[in-house]
Parts: sequence; structure tokens; C-alpha cells
Amino acid sequence: MPQPPAQVTAAEISRIAGVTRATVSNWRRRHDDFPAPSGGTDSSPLYDLVDVRKWLGTRGHASTADPAEELRTTLRLHPRGGGITGALLPLALATARRTPEERTALAGLSDAELVARADRAVADLAELVPGAEAVHFAAPDVDVLRALLRCVQDDASGEAALAVLAERELEDSSASGTYRTPVQLADLVARLVPGPYAQVMDPACGSGSLLSAAARRGTTVLYGQDSVPVQAQRSAVSLLLAAPGADITVRTGDSLRADAFGGVTVDAVLCNPPYGDRDWGHDELAYDARWAYGVPPRAESELAWVQHALAHLVPGGHAVLLLPPATSSRASGRRVRMELVRSGALRAVVALPPGAAAPFHVGLQIWVLRRPDPAGPARTSVLFVDTSETAADAGTRTGGTASGARGGRAPLNWTALTETALTQWSAFAKDPDTYADEPGTARAVPVVDLLDDVVDLSPARHVRASRTDVAPVELAREADEVRRRLVAGAKSLGKAAGYDDWSAAGPAPRVWRTATASDLSRGGALTLLRTAPDSKGCAGAAPVAAVLTGLDIARGTAPSGDPSGLRADGAPVIAAGDVLVRAVAGGNGAMARVANDADAGALLGQQVHLFRPDPARLDPWFLAGFLGAEENIASASTGSTVLHVSPGRLRVPLLPLEEQRRYGEAFRRVHTLRTEAARATELAEETARLLVGGLTGGGLVPSAPAAAGSGASAESA
Repeated sequence: MPQPPAQVTAAEISRIAGVTRATVSNWRRRHDDFPAPSGGTDSSPLYDLVDVRKWLGTRGHASTADPAEELRTTLRLHPRGGGITGALLPLALATARRTPEERTALAGLSDAELVARADRAVADLAELVPGAEAVHFAAPDVDVLRALLRCVQDDASGEAALAVLAERELEDSSASGTYRTPVQLADLVARLVPGPYAQVMDPACGSGSLLSAAARRGTTVLYGQDSVPVQAQRSAVSLLLAAPGADITVRTGDSLRADAFGGVTVDAVLCNPPYGDRDWGHDELAYDARWAYGVPPRAESELAWVQHALAHLVPGGHAVLLLPPATSSRASGRRVRMELVRSGALRAVVALPPGAAAPFHVGLQIWVLRRPDPAGPARTSVLFVDTSETAADAGTRTGGTASGARGGRAPLNWTALTETALTQWSAFAKDPDTYADEPGTARAVPVVDLLDDVVDLSPARHVRASRTDVAPVELAREADEVRRRLVAGAKSLGKAAGYDDWSAAGPAPRVWRTATASDLSRGGALTLLRTAPDSKGCAGAAPVAAVLTGLDIARGTAPSGDPSGLRADGAPVIAAGDVLVRAVAGGNGAMARVANDADAGALLGQQVHLFRPDPARLDPWFLAGFLGAEENIASASTGSTVLHVSPGRLRVPLLPLEEQRRYGEAFRRVHTLRTEAARATELAEETARLLVGGLTGGGLVPSAPAAAGSGASAESA
């Protein structure tokens, strides 16, 4: 049965062509040969995609859109829907492995030749990528094949294409609980395994973040399995691109019910398993040999994953798992936890602050385990590390809000967090008997003290991060210093709130002519900059400057991002006066700000758009105020669950420079008000925390009441 022709809206035409919707409207009015609507309504017409592409091609607009956005649109319009995306994953690998010259030659092939070449390329990967053997392409796939080719030509690493393909597949399959482990956390997990390790396994590999982190440490044999086919495919493709010299084996399937690597033992297991799964196979696996520490209760799927990981280790091998905090304390898991502790299998539990990984409102935990070696020494203690204070300190150092006025959190200081966890674990692993506790951060607890009626392994319970470990005089000094800063902050907030230099525009709002950022850029009034994605094998030393992120803009903090994920020559350097706009809309906090001297010299993050105005034609604060306006952001954003801001579509009023400066001063004052409010809220929370902790911990005492007058004394007498 023939497929109906793909149809697109005017908005989608604007994204394909890389222009504004107003430009598309002008084309419709001014060009008699513009394709006529083939469907839809008078107010929302639809156009035949083939006709549109032909028309755009005759005018040089066919390839001006962002290639990733074009691939996303083409996938949505494909007649096979989400079914095509899994087939394209191995093709993305095959394309990324080609040289630039070979990719250019592919772009020049006829439609039939391109389809045939794509079939052969995927067939060659049947042994490496799960499901590749069943992939076949046909004539209706030509548009999406060319869109994929353009996306890989734009980003030779293939990561941009992989992200779009996986995003589309997961939406269509309604897969849940599929979160990518952040790069910084994946690196921390990989570094918690002592010493070099040649073989590593991830039985719930997802997109391959943990295996990639192991490969960066020199691991040469990688095993992965995932129950979601597209995740297994993406993991295999990502690893083959990132570690071409490694021995990589990735399989599809449920590791608990259908272990693809039965009998295989490795040096290390790294895993971020699914949480809260009550249908993990409790009944059918009741007598499984893996449950050496007790049958996991139905509500304890995480403890099933823990024992699955231990079963795949060589004696003395380590497993590091990312788990929800309830695993440490739920009553149903007490017996299994007891055996893990008693046997010496559990070596450490590291508590992470909320925001380290999805779900971001929960402070997850890292469990470090070791398969007992009969010939090794007895393990008589377990290390507990709480990094929540690290996160709070990071918020203070960067001038952000640990718990802001808008309910946000300061960006995590991954450098400090990683250093805290690794320093404590390394010292403990080297010699548990001589390890020295760090009050409020880490403590080694004897096994005998853990084997009580609850076997609660929550780090906060054992580390007791409180103010009781601080000398009372020091605590009083710290509380007084924060209180003084709060008073000063409150005065600054009151001054900022006193701004009232505005008036009504008249009986009706002002109306002005506007231009898009793209139009202003073409006219030389501003320059649009972005950070290029990292590419494997790019030249140049790794960048060392701090990175300004979208969260920094939202929270009002100094640049705090990690530069390790950026290409050495692909990140613009921010200058004072640049206008910075978050690339993803939504959430709390500001959408835009003007770079100051503290931001100058930082690198531009991948989720930030940079607008560099010509100061003789555009006032920076005027530009930031209008670019970050809620309605402007909404009209320039695309997507369903995640709204991506198209910077060229943002609109700016055309006003004289002197009038721009008046608006700019108003926007600057509003920004100051927001910043001072966030700072005052942070200081108020910190002051309250110190005082309550000091009073309840015994470090502070209420002052004695003032001496009463003689009349009061007589009355008392």
C-alpha cells in the first residue's frame, strides 16, 4: 500500500530552511511558484515535503538549517515513524567512520545508489551492533538517509546524530526510566575502582556512559547489555566510535532474566540500574544461584542488581553501582544488607547531593562492593562518605543559591565533589585499619556496629554531618559572619527594590517594528556564536578555563562548568558585554544576562547562545532584556518535552541607540534586583541552618536575658 506524501507546516519549513516564519510568509506572498498547500486548513496549511525541498533547492536554502534539527524534523515526517531510527543507529556509525571525502562522495550518489550503499554499510556491522542484521532500507528512506548524512558531516563524531536518533526512538517506544548518566558522575564511578582494570561490564548499559568512562581509563574489554534495544544499539555505536581499539560486545535483553554473559567474570562491574522495578523476575528467579547473600524481596530490585554484579566479578574484583537512597534503609532489604556487610562485600557508600543525576530531586548513593577473596584479609569496617556539604560549599563559592528564591539549586562543583569522594575512598582502601575519619564528611564504621535491627547504611546516619564537631567559639564566629553578610545583603536588596523609574506607556501598549537576530547578524549589528560539539581525535590541548552553563545563567552564578567535554578549538571565549541566552527554555531563573568582568575569559557552554553586539548599534542590556523575554523565548522555541531556543528567530525592537540605553538601564536594574533577592535568600537559609545546628548540637546557647529593672525584681519577689 503506497505511503501518503510527507507534509510539513510553515514553521517546519522555516526550520528546514534556517529562516524565520515571517520569511516563509513573505515567500508565499511574493513567489508565484512557491508550492501550493496540499492539506491542512486555511489558517494552518500543510505543504508537500518533496515539493518544498525542490523549491528550497532552487534558491540555495536546502541545507541552511541546523542539521540536527533537520534530522529531527525528517524523522517525524518519515512514513515508518519511529521504526526507522533503530535502523539508522548502525548507519550513523558507518557514516562517522568514513573520511570527509568519502562522506562528500556519498552525498553525490543518486537515490538508488545511496539506498544500496546504506544497506551494505549496515550489513558489515551485523556482528558489532545488536539488530543490525535485520536492517534494510528502501526508496522512501532517502530523505532521512540524506538528513543523517548531513548531520554527521556537520558533527564528525556522530554524537549529534546519535542523540537525535535515540531521543526519537525513546519517545516512540514510551520507554521509561532511561536517563543518561552525566559524564562527570560516570568518570567518578569509573575512578572508584582501585587500580587499572582490563575487563569491565555494565549489565544495564543504557547509552554507554559508564563503559565509555571505563574506556577513557584504558579498559580494553567492554561488555554491555540493556533491555531497551535502542539503548543497546546506541551504546554499541557510541563505544565503537569512542574506543575503536577496544574489544566491545553489547547485547540486547533483560540481564536479570536473560543474562547474555552467563559464566563471564570481569575485573569490574559499573552499573546505573533501573530503580523501583517490582516486575524484575522475583518469582521465576527465586532459586537463582546469583543470590549468594539472600533472595532479594520483590520490592528490592536494586539488591538483585547488586548481587548480579557481584556474581560477574573475579575474586577481589570491584563493583560500583548508582542506587537510590531507599536501598540503604528499607526494612524489606535488611537481611540482604546484613549479609553484604557481614561478608565484607560492601566496602563503601557515598551519598551524592540532589542534582547529581536523574531523578534530580533525589540524592542518590554510590555503593562500592568487592567480591570477597578467600585468600584476602578480613574486612572489618565500611566507609561512609557524605558529599552534601561539598555541594553547599560549591554554591557559596560560586555566589549561587544553594536553595534559591525560586526553588533552584546551585550548580554542583564536580571537581570538589569528586576530590572528596576519591580522597576518602583511596585513603580507606589503602589501609582501612589506619584510616582517619573526617568529621562531618567521612567515617569508617566497624562492621559489628552496623549489624543491628535495621542495618541502615545511609551515610548521613553514620557520618552525622552536624555542627557538633566544630569548636563552639569557631561556630559562633561563623554564624556571626554569615549573619552580618545577611544584613548587608538585605540592605542591598532593599536598595535594588527601590527602583521605580517607570511609567505607563499610555492608554495602549507601545508597538514597534522588530527584526530577528538572524537579520541583525546579517546586517552586522551582532554576531551569533555557539560551541562546537567535541569530536574524537581533534587537535589541540584540552581547555582549562571554566565554562559558563545554562544553569549559571538561571542561578546567577559565576562560570562553573567542566571544560573536559569541550573541543579544544570549538568553544568561543566570552568577553565582557556579550549577551548570553540559555539554549533550553523552561524552568526557573533568568533566561539571559550580559557578561561582566567575572565572566570574561570563560568558555561558552554547549547549552548557551552568545550574541556579541556592535556597541555602536546595540545596547547589551537592551538586547538581553528583549532576547530573554518570556514571550520572545516561547515563540522562538521548538520541541515538545524539551524546548530548544532557536537563536536566530528571537526578535528585537528597532529603536534608536539612546532609547535602547534607557531600556537597557531598566533591564540592568531588574537583573540586579533578581540577583540580590537570590543572594539574600541564600544567606538567610545559611544563617538559619548554622543557628539551628549550633543550638541543637550544643555549640551555641541563647544569650541570657537582659537584667530586669528594680520594679520587675520587686514584683518577682
